[in-house]
Amino acid sequence: MTARAGLAGRTVAVTGGARGIGRAIAGVLAEAGARVVIGDIDADAAAATGAELALTAALPLDVTDPQSFRAFLDAAQAAAGPLDVLVNNAGIMPVGRFAAEQDAITRRILDINVYGVLLGTKLALPGMLERGRGHIITVASLAGTNPTPGMATYCASKQAVLGFTDVMRLEHRGSGVRFSAVLPTFTRTELIAGTRAPMGLLADPGDVARAVAGLIVRPRRRVTVTRLAGVLAVFNGLTPRPIGEFFARRLGVDRLFTDEVDRDARRAYDERLQRK
Repeated sequence: MTARAGLAGRTVAVTGGARGIGRAIAGVLAEAGARVVIGDIDADAAAATGAELALTAALPLDVTDPQSFRAFLDAAQAAAGPLDVLVNNAGIMPVGRFAAEQDAITRRILDINVYGVLLGTKLALPGMLERGRGHIITVASLAGTNPTPGMATYCASKQAVLGFTDVMRLEHRGSGVRFSAVLPTFTRTELIAGTRAPMGLLADPGDVARAVAGLIVRPRRRVTVTRLAGVLAVFNGLTPRPIGEFFARRLGVDRLFTDEVDRDARRAYDERLQRK
């Protein structure tokens, strides 16, 4: 089955769809013939993206608010039909040493990256179970399997959704509903603004979008983006921890998101998050 044939006519809802990875996912799926509805806390940006990509609908969505998420899913299905796929993409990635992280930022990361995924899954799942088909895909991160200094709360949030996705897969085996996780490396979006992410391992939003499209056509438990980053992550997991940490320090990974950060750029990013 070709990707286009496997996606044509499917109803897909994408959270955090106005920018970055979410926008790329929406574009790839819509181009393949899917009926795509995006939701985003920035309603104006969502509307602009929806118009530019000719999506089925673009709606306001706060993934931390049950009423907002319920209204989004109801409106998505009213516009596009019963939901075949929910892509839990909305997420934030503040960085810096944990002791200096504001409590409001810590809570915001967990609310969006973890609770938003659990909430969306809980609301979308009953309809899928009733129909005996569906697919919930969560955009996690390789940071969920590779501890990274300067990203304590973010790593914890991504570890949480990876564990949650695996439990959902086990709880609903044989139901017709699939659960998958996408683990991107650092991706060229606003999330890495002000950081010195390793350029040789950066992914493009389109890489992640194509991985999501591939999962819809051929469901799997997990997929990493990029493939090289995934191979290196596996190698790191097989390497004795002291050796892996030694080479990480030699490469400067322990400083990338703690000391070598453009503070002005990150402050602007954090302030924008707090205003939402």
